[in-house]
Amino acid sequence: MLRKLLIGLGVLGGIVLLAATGLTAYVTLTWDKVYDAPLPNVRASTDPAVIAAGEYLVYGPAHCVHCHSASFTDYVKLGEGVKPPLVGGTRFGFGPVAVIYSKNLTPDDETGIGRYTDGQLARMLRSGVRPNGRVGLGMGPFDKISDSDVVAIVSFLRSQSPVRRRVPEDEWFVFGKVLRSTLLRPRTNTHPPVEAPPPAVTRERGEYLARSVSDCPGCHTNRRPPTFAIIGAEFSGGLELEAEKGSGDASGTFYRTPNLTPAKESALDKFPDRDTFVARFLHGGRKYPGSPMPWESFSRMTTEDLGALYEFLHSLAPQPGPTGEPVFKKATSSRPS
Repeated sequence: MLRKLLIGLGVLGGIVLLAATGLTAYVTLTWDKVYDAPLPNVRASTDPAVIAAGEYLVYGPAHCVHCHSASFTDYVKLGEGVKPPLVGGTRFGFGPVAVIYSKNLTPDDETGIGRYTDGQLARMLRSGVRPNGRVGLGMGPFDKISDSDVVAIVSFLRSQSPVRRRVPEDEWFVFGKVLRSTLLRPRTNTHPPVEAPPPAVTRERGEYLARSVSDCPGCHTNRRPPTFAIIGAEFSGGLELEAEKGSGDASGTFYRTPNLTPAKESALDKFPDRDTFVARFLHGGRKYPGSPMPWESFSRMTTEDLGALYEFLHSLAPQPGPTGEPVFKKATSSRPS
């Protein structure tokens, strides 16, 4: 009996070793795979109105500046009316997955987007595939952003003054390489609209902004670390995010994203009407210094767009979610972040 057990354990051990060897080989060959993703047929415009529309998106609802400024300290200057250049270099820790550095989005020929085509920039927005053909991490939900808004964003990025600034290379840990091999794929088979819903206080415009531009559910939906698998109702909050680096908050400060559905005692329930909701964004400012919420960008949104967000959020089914203050303390791991 003991002999059979030992033989069985040996066979099982061999199978496990074989599987581990196969997985290691697969990850080694595929974690940094180059994808032959198609390039969108996009051409930047020099029309001042198109460029202005792109600037509104980049510094406003799409909040590109939140990640692509030099640091969080630079980003918050936006609330003082100072538009930080999109030179990149901000460090983002994704636990045991990776350390990612935001890229230089100014049109510098050596360190920025000046070396890329309009199609490559549009593909990066749409499918998450960088100009080198590799899938990035942390890019927003722009696969469903309208064709006209993509053109506006690319046009504005092209219009900036070039800044020569090299940023560090991303660092992928073993677990991150496994995830990149097995889960991270280009965003494909999407059918974005040609034009966005027109600016108006409508549910349709609000849904477009929330889902396709601002990526509200990206943070306001609970996810299981470190795979980011969704484990909660969309827009109901609960995701735990560490305080922004450079905010002055002590290590171990975290924020639990609030519930944006119209449930009783949710964050949305605090606003008695649309005007109060809009005023909070336009004039309320940053209440918590290290909050990951890009308040400075949303304060630049139009009254109509903020009103549209309010209408969309109120159209959602109420869902249970966090209540009370979002900030809390917990021990941090030793893994770089």
